[in-house]
Amino acid sequence: KASIALNGAHLLSWKPEGEEEGLWLSAATSFKKGAAIRGGVPICWPWFGPAAQPGLPAHGFARNQQWTLKAHNEDDNGAVLTFELQANEETRALWPHDFTLFARFRLGERCEIELEAHGDYQATCALHSYFCVADINEVEVSGLGQHFIDKVKDGEPGDSADGKQRYDGRVDRIYTQPDDCSLIHDKAGQRVIEVYHHHHSDVVTWNPGVELSCSMGDMANDGYQTMVCVETARINAPMKSAVEQPARLATTFRVRKKR
Repeated sequence: KASIALNGAHLLSWKPEGEEEGLWLSAATSFKKGAAIRGGVPICWPWFGPAAQPGLPAHGFARNQQWTLKAHNEDDNGAVLTFELQANEETRALWPHDFTLFARFRLGERCEIELEAHGDYQATCALHSYFCVADINEVEVSGLGQHFIDKVKDGEPGDSADGKQRYDGRVDRIYTQPDDCSLIHDKAGQRVIEVYHHHHSDVVTWNPGVELSCSMGDMANDGYQTMVCVETARINAPMKSAVEQPARLATTFRVRKKR
């Protein structure tokens, strides 16, 4: 089972057959039209992180826009849905480019998401995936590579000897030389979530920790305890679209239960 909101072409839920929920969604999110949804898989585009100018939305505007369902197909392996977003007066006021975006979801035993961007520009972006975990204190993510930018420490560069991340407080890091697959070891939940990255340059991992979680209006005070973000991204090497050559960013999830 899965559900997708037209607001942001936002994947809210994905449950592989015989498995528990794979994605984390905040019970405190508002679901107001035009407002960002906390959890699931937001599409951050055409910029990632804070906006360059005051008054512009963080993580771009794609996650706040109403997308259109363009195609829907089903077979024995699952469903494929395609959503479209085109430039409009509202987006041009925020970002002066014409564009067409397609978001494709292949939903079944695996979850595949592809963002395809048409136009003539460059953009930073991320598939900002929130995953369910049983206890963040018992989570380890591997396959991230050695080098990272630590956003908690104002962009200070750092190194990880083993390419692994643990969460004993607030974590917000951009790993700049990641493997093509990250593994979320959900030890308390007795499962591993495989996160494959395609057409990426970076992988972001985030958990707000207790203090930031308590300050966020769209997250419960203890929300940080059962979620972790592992995000396929193009940040340090922006995606470049040309008229005849669209840019892509994609990710694939699979849940593997420990026996």
